[in-house]
Amino acid sequence: MANSKAKRSVLLLCGDYMEDYEAMVPFQALLAYGVSVDAVCPGKKAGDVCRTAVHQPSGHQTYSESRGHNFTLNATFDEIEFSKYDGLVIPGGRAPEYLAMNEAVLDLVRKFSDSKKPIASICHGQLILAAVDAVKGRKCTAYPPVKPVLIAAGASWIEPETMAACVVDGNIITGATYEGHPEFIRLFVRALGGTISGSDKKILFLCGDYMEDYEVVVPFQTLQALECHVDAVCPKKKAGDSCPTAVHDFEGDQTYSEKPGHNFTLTADFENVDAAVYDALVIPGGRAPEYLALNEKVISLVKDFMGARKPVASICHGQQILAAAGVLKGKKCTAYPAVKLNVVLSGATWLEPDPIDRCFTDGNLVTGAAWPGHPEFISQLMALLGVQVQF
Repeated sequence: MANSKAKRSVLLLCGDYMEDYEAMVPFQALLAYGVSVDAVCPGKKAGDVCRTAVHQPSGHQTYSESRGHNFTLNATFDEIEFSKYDGLVIPGGRAPEYLAMNEAVLDLVRKFSDSKKPIASICHGQLILAAVDAVKGRKCTAYPPVKPVLIAAGASWIEPETMAACVVDGNIITGATYEGHPEFIRLFVRALGGTISGSDKKILFLCGDYMEDYEVVVPFQTLQALECHVDAVCPKKKAGDSCPTAVHDFEGDQTYSEKPGHNFTLTADFENVDAAVYDALVIPGGRAPEYLALNEKVISLVKDFMGARKPVASICHGQQILAAAGVLKGKKCTAYPAVKLNVVLSGATWLEPDPIDRCFTDGNLVTGAAWPGHPEFISQLMALLGVQVQF
């Protein structure tokens, strides 16, 4: 596993209806970098789930909320040993509103604050910092409606010029929203004593409407946090346009469920994209690959990357595009199990994803079965690119 030799250990403080991205992106990014992360929630134990919320601007006076993924905890809150952790991450969303009234949570966060261990808190997470008197005299930012509470708690409020703003004051790192994850995560890694090398890479993401929400944003922001230049393109769209995403989750049925995800903003024009200027290609899964596999320029791009033996990382249903491009013959490959037929008929050797987070590298190709495998998926791509995080 990506964190089998972890030199740092971090606690992620969770609760029902924490913001979907603000839990999963730092969780999987840190795991990909080799950091051990324990995700806990008061009143729950390892293996339990927290429901998450998709929060995003909707053109109204406040953000909209819809159901996100179910986030599986991997540790038990009542068994926490504070001394084993090097830092704390507090996601936003609605969870902090009630976690800030939980005495066990407050006692825990006070220990991190008093010990001066790094604390990274984003969006509404700063409500918890205010409740433990950790922001008095400190510069910090947050989602703007949290401003009155922080000022009342004695903080030196820093107005976020954009929703990607982050502020550091001593051991406390604060961010306005998940838009700032790349800087937020990078600052936390540095606070833990991490250094990043080999990050002068340009990476292209091949996007489409209803690609899986996590499968685009987690690797996208994780690679940005490593100071790589990352572009996202979509046929018939240009920089600044958005793609709606899909939340695909495993909820006890014979196949995954689908719910609306966040809107993902593209960063470059598809028509002008040139494979020659990029060092690697990433293909998210979801439903987008079903029709992207029919687009001749998409197929040509994939052939260009594979022909040049540049790293290509494809997850879940993304392998439908690889199969359509005819680049899998003779390769060892996994995918979401429903895509096995595409993979086998394309002449690849099928690798069973058991468990579902298995990922494999064959030459320049990294394949994964589904978003639970992101830590391995991203770390294997990092290895091909020569990007490292060292502690």
